[in-house]
Amino acid sequence: MTQFQITDDLEALLNVLPPDIAQAVRDRNRNEALLEVVLDLGRYPEARYTDGEVTLCQREVTEADLQYVVSRIGEFDADNRAGIQRTLHRISAIRNRRGNIIGLTCRVGRAVYGTIEIIRDIILSGKNILLLGRPGVGKTTMLREAARVLAEHKRVIIVDTSNEIGGDGDIPHPAVGRARRMQVPKPSLQHEVMIEAVENHMPEVIIIDEIGRELEAIAARTIAERGVQLIATAHGNTLENLLMNPTLSDLVGGIESVTLSDEEARRRGTQKTVLERRAPPTFDVLIEIQDRQRLLVHHDVAASVDALLRGQQPDVELRYRDEEGRIHIEKPRFRRAVMVGKSPLPFWRGEIISTTPIAAGESLPASPRVTVERAGVFEDEEELEEAPWTVSPLPSGNGPRRPLRVYPLGLARNRLQRAASVFGTPIQIVEQIGEADVVITTKAHYRRHPRVLHEAEGRGVPIYVVRSNTVTQIESCLADILNLTPAEGEEDDRLAQALEEAEAAIRKILNGEAKYVDLSPQNAYIRRQQHLLARQYNLISHSYGKEPNRYVRIYAE
Repeated sequence: MTQFQITDDLEALLNVLPPDIAQAVRDRNRNEALLEVVLDLGRYPEARYTDGEVTLCQREVTEADLQYVVSRIGEFDADNRAGIQRTLHRISAIRNRRGNIIGLTCRVGRAVYGTIEIIRDIILSGKNILLLGRPGVGKTTMLREAARVLAEHKRVIIVDTSNEIGGDGDIPHPAVGRARRMQVPKPSLQHEVMIEAVENHMPEVIIIDEIGRELEAIAARTIAERGVQLIATAHGNTLENLLMNPTLSDLVGGIESVTLSDEEARRRGTQKTVLERRAPPTFDVLIEIQDRQRLLVHHDVAASVDALLRGQQPDVELRYRDEEGRIHIEKPRFRRAVMVGKSPLPFWRGEIISTTPIAAGESLPASPRVTVERAGVFEDEEELEEAPWTVSPLPSGNGPRRPLRVYPLGLARNRLQRAASVFGTPIQIVEQIGEADVVITTKAHYRRHPRVLHEAEGRGVPIYVVRSNTVTQIESCLADILNLTPAEGEEDDRLAQALEEAEAAIRKILNGEAKYVDLSPQNAYIRRQQHLLARQYNLISHSYGKEPNRYVRIYAE
């Protein structure tokens, strides 16, 4: 397992706390998991660990306790933060209306060496990088380590607004290596120090923690356009959060309302007024830190923003470290949209557990694991639309099958019930997404992508799209959901004969007897099975012709 070298100087923090409170922390002997100690006037002192909070002792914090701490630390700046010389610890004050301190948050600062190995290639790429994540997830720790690594072969300047990166005092903490540090007199002047760093000290890299104001976002764009690599953190958990933040959205290009022409609106299948990216993003790469060992990387921020504004899922990369310390890099199997002709049609492939990343501390959704894929290779809109999305059967166990719980969006419920009765399959129409096994909606509703679909994706509930609100379309969709085959007897014989014909054609192509073979006209279901059979042999297949004479052609690559 990968071992990180951790430096926390915890005793330096405990020595400024009242003795009985410090001893209570020591007695718990959980120093590695300690995040901060909270002292609020008139309340019991608390210690916050990675897995929760505990009360340290059964006595209330007094003014004398607060003054004991204040007298042993550095001065509080305009942002009500102070530190301890040559350490990374941070003490933040809560004041009353008269300016007196009535609460202290004593956060443990740690230098963790090795945290950026999971994104080392990105850090060394020279691209501008923005780190997002909730408080306490490790953004500043990763920023500090990035400064140390880059300073080994580049000129690095840290703009340290609250002395959180380089520690309190005039001498930076050893954790930043050879990087130089510029302190900021007041938080409101951070943007001026950012520009001063570029103009006066010729840096190749600038490191900034917590971009939170509009002037700082403007300064960041100025720095990026001067050819200096910029690595920063910002408030927000995800790219979507940042886009909705009017102050910081400029970091990723900003958004504006645009009125489309009638022709363009029809081509996109949207309303005439849409949101679009206003300018190139300040940052090339955006990294969402979901927890200390799990990151989501947007390698092309511009493309991700454009996708989100069009109601599509951005192309991202998931990186995580397993329990043995191995780093895994993979593409999450998110929902995608494939352009066919002029219409974006939904397309899924692979195992779906959840269409959004699982947040730290959350368990996997209760929805069953299913495998969803496009049934065959389709080259035109007609063939793709006539093939509802297929899914492996929902597990039913050995006992009686429970009703399939369906959340219909834009479907007539009487038609859904009528379609289910054809198969003799019980279904239960539910009112809440959290109770549903599947969501069935029409293409028109799917294109609008309402909030309820976002919720379904977040819960990992499979979404099925039918072309229109008809019993036939709904029947076809239910057949795929329940893995039901065509009717018995004649239809089964026809399927078997069609597959035998496809196998014979495949043998001819593999033996070099023919470059391609046209199969007999079949219905949509049988054609899909022929497409899948061809794919098993790594052959290409397309459908040609109009119903009822539409047929499959199989040929080699």
